[in-house]
Amino acid sequence: MKHVFLLILLCHVSSAVKHSLKFIFTASSGVPDFPEFVAAGVVDDILSGYCDSNKKIVEPKQDWVNRLFEDDPQHFELYTTECSEKPLFFKARINNLKQRFNQSGGVHVLQRMSGCEWDDETGEVNGFNQLGYDGEDFISLDLKTLTWIALKPQAVPIKLMWDTDKARIKVKEIDLTKIFPELLKKYVAYGNSSLQRKDIPSVSLLQKTPSSPVSCHATGFYPDRATLIWRKDGEEIHEDVDHGEILLNHDGSFQMSVDLNLSSVTPEDWRRYDCVFQLSGVKNDIVIRLDKAEIRTNWVSPSEFPAGAVIGVVVGLLLLALCITGLFIWRRNKNGFRPANTSDSSASLSDRNSAPD
Repeated sequence: MKHVFLLILLCHVSSAVKHSLKFIFTASSGVPDFPEFVAAGVVDDILSGYCDSNKKIVEPKQDWVNRLFEDDPQHFELYTTECSEKPLFFKARINNLKQRFNQSGGVHVLQRMSGCEWDDETGEVNGFNQLGYDGEDFISLDLKTLTWIALKPQAVPIKLMWDTDKARIKVKEIDLTKIFPELLKKYVAYGNSSLQRKDIPSVSLLQKTPSSPVSCHATGFYPDRATLIWRKDGEEIHEDVDHGEILLNHDGSFQMSVDLNLSSVTPEDWRRYDCVFQLSGVKNDIVIRLDKAEIRTNWVSPSEFPAGAVIGVVVGLLLLALCITGLFIWRRNKNGFRPANTSDSSASLSDRNSAPD
């Protein structure tokens, strides 16, 4: 069931922007042991607040959100009201979609993501409001034309109906272009120390054996909005490249790696390859050229293995075998194979011969 939510759309791609605010609402039907409604506030891809239909209370997820709520109690009350009212609204909407798709049972998920992206250098703001159903884009608002875009055939009737509600579209426009950007600026000011933190990683080339892929490994970076690629002659390549996942380190920073298979690359062409790490918000990239001298490995060639060490191991094993053999002989002589007591045996035999039948 976990994969149902991992595959749900609503991954708004950001490139040059420095800050983003997303309100993500998820309504579900037929999912056991999972709230029918979940709401999350995400600032710069970091979960900042959460609530669901089971708890019905807003839970701050960052220290700066707690400070904000303490300084502005009405802000907390606003989100509390949203958390109590939105479940019924989304439940009605998902039931309407199930009827439209002629669905009676099974697992179904409706999501809405709205928010904005703001570049604090240029001041550019981009708002977005989109809905997805069962893991696919369904409908979204176009702020340029102030009309809805149907992304599925079943969404066309809804688009036509929503396009006629000009007052609702105007409210959405104000939210996405004015209210949300102001909220985002406020959140960035409160969470400045954590949201604007930038940690540059160490980047290394690793290889298990000479025939293994070369892994470009970056560790210690923050935040996790980063890319790691292999290039050939300055152009990103995808063939013979295997990207790993971004993993969390114990100190809160991140690590990632990308492997390059060199089985079809001649040694003369190695110099044409390099690995590039880029961290969002940092202008300078880290570039590591593919060079055998830069590759770290624990592998040692058998021809390079010291002969003295081999002889030492063999001699040690022989001495161990001799010790075990000597111990066995000593225990045998101590506990077994002792000479028989002939006098006691004769007496016993005499007694048996004189005993009555």
